[in-house]
Amino acid sequence: MICNIYLQTTKLKVLQTFKNRRMFRKRGGRKIGKTVGYARVSSREQNLDRQLIALREYVPEDMIVTDRASGKDFNRAGYQSLKHGIGKLAKGDTLYIKSLDRFSRDKNAAKKELQYFSENGIRVKVLDIPSTMAEISEGQEWILDMINNILIEVLTSIAENERSMINARQAEGIAAMPIDEKTGKRTSRRTGRCIGRPPIQFPEHFEFYYRKWKDKEITATSAMKTLGLKTNSFYKLAHRYEAEHGIAP
Repeated sequence: MICNIYLQTTKLKVLQTFKNRRMFRKRGGRKIGKTVGYARVSSREQNLDRQLIALREYVPEDMIVTDRASGKDFNRAGYQSLKHGIGKLAKGDTLYIKSLDRFSRDKNAAKKELQYFSENGIRVKVLDIPSTMAEISEGQEWILDMINNILIEVLTSIAENERSMINARQAEGIAAMPIDEKTGKRTSRRTGRCIGRPPIQFPEHFEFYYRKWKDKEITATSAMKTLGLKTNSFYKLAHRYEAEHGIAP
């Protein structure tokens, strides 16, 4: 009974808080929505203080939503409350975050979320990106679209740059690997395995059907079907067999 009363009282307080914040106030003839802050750290051991101090300059403390969760995706209780339930952001509202990496580690996923906010008329201000913090005068709301596009472009550029760096590092790492003499493939120093698909192995009776094909007793198609090989695999093995046995193609 006491537990139920407590939960109902807490719910009413939360509802009233958001109702008060939701109420639009007039400023120069323009309606202003509520402002909400979002802060995130990856684990309980990490500290939110730096982000909270920065956000308090723009957002009431009781309107800052926090998460202690990985940035690998957006399945976080705090963040989801910004899109669903009584704390859902609506057209005219503003979301403050300290930096884009607090939003998400996955830049492509973050880009989709920013597009969601943009499409729903919610402004996102990033403290570490000054252009997103500019005040917009009445009649110049079109600038909001431009700012949202800037954010999306920034994320796109970061994501593309990260992909390029990852690809470059992978290429450098592969180039530094030793080459296996038998397969001609790069080999991992850590595992000793070849990089990429394992080399095709000679099926049983390959030599028998290879010689029948070479002697024109059967067609290549018949040899492939009998051996259960695809065209590319059959000819690749034939070339390898010829190279290993010194047979002229």
